[in-house]
Amino acid sequence: MSKVDLHIHSTASDGQLSPAGVVCKAAETGLTVIALTDHDTVDGIPPALETAKTFPTLTVIPGVEINTDVAEGEAHILGYFVDYHHPELLAALAKLRDSRQKRAQRMITKLRNLGLPVDWERVKEITGTGSIGRPHIAQAMLEKGYITSFKEAFTRYIGWGGPAYVEREKVAPDEATRLILRANGLPVLAHPFTVTNPQTIILELKASGLVGIEVYYNNYTAEEIKKLVSLADKYHLITTGGSDYHGPDINDGTTIGSADVPLESAEQLLALAKHSR
Repeated sequence: MSKVDLHIHSTASDGQLSPAGVVCKAAETGLTVIALTDHDTVDGIPPALETAKTFPTLTVIPGVEINTDVAEGEAHILGYFVDYHHPELLAALAKLRDSRQKRAQRMITKLRNLGLPVDWERVKEITGTGSIGRPHIAQAMLEKGYITSFKEAFTRYIGWGGPAYVEREKVAPDEATRLILRANGLPVLAHPFTVTNPQTIILELKASGLVGIEVYYNNYTAEEIKKLVSLADKYHLITTGGSDYHGPDINDGTTIGSADVPLESAEQLLALAKHSR
């Protein structure tokens, strides 16, 4: 089990544990450095940081994950050490969350047309006060018995290219990268293999201010990690990593701290944050 997890979600977006619960879980598991990186929201950061005060051996990095679209799929940009009070960042994230609502409603319409009706009110209940995401729709589908796992929801229906997939309001990866920089954060490309040609987007985002790529990710093979390390070295980027943990009931086998992230990755990130301040 790694001591580092730089990619974790809470109920502020589509995770299952509260921000405080994430911090407690990380501390109980023996992690020493984590980042809370909810989708398109920073609402979970204050309670996470407050809870972290009771665990002196645990460092909690304030973060965010901004979902963006590219021609061949999705590119997610992680922002570490963002100023979570930054007005422009807050306004941009609020706009993205609003588009998430509209997107989810359109997905539900597509599912109904496929003969898989899902109740919008139930999806909102599952979401609670967080930022709505596809896992909330997947949970509703699971409750209806349409699927047997969250993974099946994505691979058969609501993943990119699926019959119920709906694109978000367009936000380009370079826009998200620059937004994070303006909010005094450090932009990192999440799970690069969600795009067809990682090298192309890494090169493009490097020009916009990208500082790192997520190399150590849940279920990445040794060969994939080797390739990403090579790209990081080639373009002088730091390497980060995380589990992309969403909660104990997301039945994909992911547990908090399950990605084998070297302590050096966290040290690189912390050093860069200190240097850039």
